[in-house]
Amino acid sequence: MKESGEETEKTKKVLVTDHISEEGIRKLREFAEVDIELELSKEELTERIGGYDALIVRSGTKVTKEIIEAGGRLKVIGRAGVGVDNIDVETATEKGIMVVNAPEANTISAAEHTIAMLLSLSRKIPAANVLLKSRKWERKKHMGVEVNGKVLGIIGLGRVGSEVAKRGKGLGMRVVAYDPFISLESARELGITLLSITEVLSVADFISLHTPLTKDTHHLIGNKEFELMKDGVRVINCARGGIIDEDALKDAIKSGKIAGAALDVFEHEPPDESELVQMEEVIVTPHLGASTEEAQRAAAVVIAEEVITALKNKPVRNAVNMIYVEVDLMDAIKPYLVLAEKLGRLSAQLIPKSNRLEQFNVSYKGEIGMATHSIGKNTRLITVAMLKSFLSWFTDGVNYVNAEAIAKKFGIKVTESKTEDVENFSSLISITTTTRIEDEGKKRTVAGTLFGIDDPRIVKIDGFRVDASPSGYMLICSFLDKPRVIGPVCMILGDRGINIAGMQVGREKVGGEAVMVLNVDSSVSEDIMEEMEKVKNIFDVKLVKL
Repeated sequence: MKESGEETEKTKKVLVTDHISEEGIRKLREFAEVDIELELSKEELTERIGGYDALIVRSGTKVTKEIIEAGGRLKVIGRAGVGVDNIDVETATEKGIMVVNAPEANTISAAEHTIAMLLSLSRKIPAANVLLKSRKWERKKHMGVEVNGKVLGIIGLGRVGSEVAKRGKGLGMRVVAYDPFISLESARELGITLLSITEVLSVADFISLHTPLTKDTHHLIGNKEFELMKDGVRVINCARGGIIDEDALKDAIKSGKIAGAALDVFEHEPPDESELVQMEEVIVTPHLGASTEEAQRAAAVVIAEEVITALKNKPVRNAVNMIYVEVDLMDAIKPYLVLAEKLGRLSAQLIPKSNRLEQFNVSYKGEIGMATHSIGKNTRLITVAMLKSFLSWFTDGVNYVNAEAIAKKFGIKVTESKTEDVENFSSLISITTTTRIEDEGKKRTVAGTLFGIDDPRIVKIDGFRVDASPSGYMLICSFLDKPRVIGPVCMILGDRGINIAGMQVGREKVGGEAVMVLNVDSSVSEDIMEEMEKVKNIFDVKLVKL
């Protein structure tokens, strides 16, 4: 006879809409009712999701705002893998729905696939295999190169990049790397030499990419970067499609600059129209980095365990957007978590991508800075939320549990201060980041508050008072407070068909430095921003996506 508690647990319902390993399904069925529906359309999923407590997907299912809002019972969304690009995490957070993933499940598989691609590239194995199977014995045509003693340049030293570095050293390669957020001490422990990105590109014989795909890393490797590389260099990308400008890569191969490339990912998948796929110098695989039995089994088991833990209201190790706290307290903290996510993401996008971050300082003022305040007692959760959101702009797999550890690995000092004194606002939260530029530190500060439970606002940027809604696309312009600045900037946007939804200007004194925040309804291209920067007395223009 089952105990009543077990019967309650069995009433939980889980919907799985992408294929996952049977081991994960079996584990889920020990706890809940599980339905597997692999061919649901967006409309069908929206209609059905209301009857489930949990949803488990891989990359195939797009979990949109409409689907999440239709999930009246939904408590957790599980992604059996690393990335959560296909899940509207912001809406899930606002709805109090936990998003969990399996960030470490495919680390070894992805690293091994990278090494397999590197060796296949160096010894021309795929082409030799095809020719011999067609009864052609052509040894001279497939003359390769040794990797022993060669320089392996790694761009991005996250989990996979670090594992590739270890394996590269095991092959006798000298490993150099670029990652502005890893500390020298961490690099030394791996036996890696940290260099600037231009130095890595110029000295490496093999270059392997291991960064997430963000606005800053899109086409990170293009014409200019290929020009910096050695003649005859070989390039591997098993990370994310879009990091390499594929047209630039094609041209570099045709010119002889690049001896070969190995690609597991593409900007458009499948890459049906890509000329790269047909080039003899290019080895391609169909996004197989995580396609091993071990990785798929691990991802399925991990996500099943995480979903079960979340449904039991227990702390979850791989939460992407929140951490378990008492339900009553979570209701009070939730609006501050939304604000924290916005502040962290905004702060990350204001930092010059070439600078190394050294300090991440969070300040709480007013009621939230009071030790006796219910939320003031739990500001660490909000600090971690800001840190997680901030770091996620630069690396993948960051969550509430590992954000502080990742910051430490990157050599970032995280501090928190509190004071009951504050002007103009009942509570104020601010982030001050300090980056290293030669011998002088560069600081950027953003501050926000809540005007209502569902009304987060950005109220200060680098000391300038503003009142901006942190949503959608924002243009942040630094300028000298002179005539004929705001008008020309707005005219440029208008002429390009970009609608301005809101505008705020902050300044300290007439004729001095000022900041302008423009909420716009669509993204703004680099050429438009370059045109804006040409306006007299404009210092800097940044596009922020929130």
